[in-house]
Amino acid sequence: MESYRTEDEQVEALRRWWSENGRSTIVAIVVALGLGFGYQGWKRHAEGQAEGASDLYQRMLQAFNAPALSPEQQQIAVQLADQLKADYDSSTYAQFAALQLARIAVGNNDLAAAQAELRWALGRADKGSDVARIAQLRLARVLAASGEPEQALTILEQGGEGPYKASYAVARGDVLLSVGRNEEASEAYAAALALAAGDGGPIDLIAVEQKLQALNPRPAQATVLASTANEAQETVEVEPAADSQSTDDTVLGEG
Repeated sequence: MESYRTEDEQVEALRRWWSENGRSTIVAIVVALGLGFGYQGWKRHAEGQAEGASDLYQRMLQAFNAPALSPEQQQIAVQLADQLKADYDSSTYAQFAALQLARIAVGNNDLAAAQAELRWALGRADKGSDVARIAQLRLARVLAASGEPEQALTILEQGGEGPYKASYAVARGDVLLSVGRNEEASEAYAAALALAAGDGGPIDLIAVEQKLQALNPRPAQATVLASTANEAQETVEVEPAADSQSTDDTVLGEG
């Protein structure tokens, strides 16, 4: 898989993969389950399920991705997502629909609804799957925003394997920072940077470095730099004006 900087980019890549390959994947799984129980019947059923879920998912994405999403268009998109969850609740498409509904709920400041959607996705996603890791990570952030940081930290301790390790460490740092546990937050951010440098998955490196710098300002280094700059300024000011050629060489550099 390509390298992505942020969790949202990972989710988008996963959605794109499912848009391109999900139908054939569902057919293969359902047919495999149906071996010995009438291959042709199961194959037709699998193809119908895959086609229906895929088409509904594409319509939902088109509605959500409208250039200017009006309240009416959002309502249509939400209805399509709800239909996808109702008609194809065991499919990964439905789990993606729940993730999208949770995002909309957060945007509307309805954190209870966001929690419900994320828990719905978690309850149906395979343990350890990409969707499960993403839903778990987002649920932790929603819980923290809902004033339940300890629950959020408990969830973050349960996951974060493979390409999500760094993202989980960042989330842990954010939750710890929100409750004033600055030293632990600093350690979490530092761990996230170390993980991202290895195989712990992509994160927004600049944002994390800024958070770490804010928690660990380096006044001593700043003082040294300022002192060096002042000394350089004083050196230029006290150069004798008579030897103008020598002064020009000092400021501009020889050669």
